[in-house]
Amino acid sequence: MNDAIDPVVEADLDAYVDDQLDAGRRIEIARYLSHHPEQAARVMSDLQARDELRLALTGMHSKGSPETSEAARRLERGLMRNRLLGNLQRVAAVAVLVGIGWLAHAGFGPLTISEVVASTPPPAYVADAVMAHKTSLVRAGMKSQSEVNSYDPAEIRAATAITMPQLLDRWIVNDVQLFPSAFGPSVEMEIRSDEMKRLSLFAVRPGSFDVVKPKALRIDDSTAAYFQIGDVAYALVSDASPADLEIVASQLAKTLY
Repeated sequence: MNDAIDPVVEADLDAYVDDQLDAGRRIEIARYLSHHPEQAARVMSDLQARDELRLALTGMHSKGSPETSEAARRLERGLMRNRLLGNLQRVAAVAVLVGIGWLAHAGFGPLTISEVVASTPPPAYVADAVMAHKTSLVRAGMKSQSEVNSYDPAEIRAATAITMPQLLDRWIVNDVQLFPSAFGPSVEMEIRSDEMKRLSLFAVRPGSFDVVKPKALRIDDSTAAYFQIGDVAYALVSDASPADLEIVASQLAKTLY
């Protein structure tokens, strides 16, 4: 009689492709795929695309498809897809979040991007990350809003299909919240560090697959450094300089490979 295993969901298959499972769970997923050929074929295709993309990005010779190599070169140069309906998605996300603390939006006023970076508009989720950061500051000053500092990246992955980067040394998690967005749940994490005092890490699935190297910019009185790996995008927000925050974002991005 075969031992029963936990139900296999889409997040498990994504974690299998991303090498995020322990050996025992990978064996269970492999057993599941051996009985589900259609799912197995899709997973094998994802594994091939992942490996080809990694090889192309590192400049190694690969026998992968020319399309993958060309896509990697475009991504490495930092070209990003135009995000249609970006403003509508941002407005929809704010409307949903009004009931859980996003009323602070009215007090912050519209977000403005400095002229230095105006020629390269950031993705829509960056504005959401800055707003989430400001909201977390408001929450921190409210006695009625209790902080949740128990951080379990595996649980977040299982619930949202969002893989969180490995936190840097001496970082202390003050609060972790899940917020709805136009593409599903997003993660807002408030962090304390000796170097940057207080900063936020925002993660969301923006609805597209891309590879974007860390970039930093000023939005109002905050700095945001954003990057994307695969189908998950990340943004760090703090009062640090763009150069310093971009270095930290690069360190976080390396933990995801």
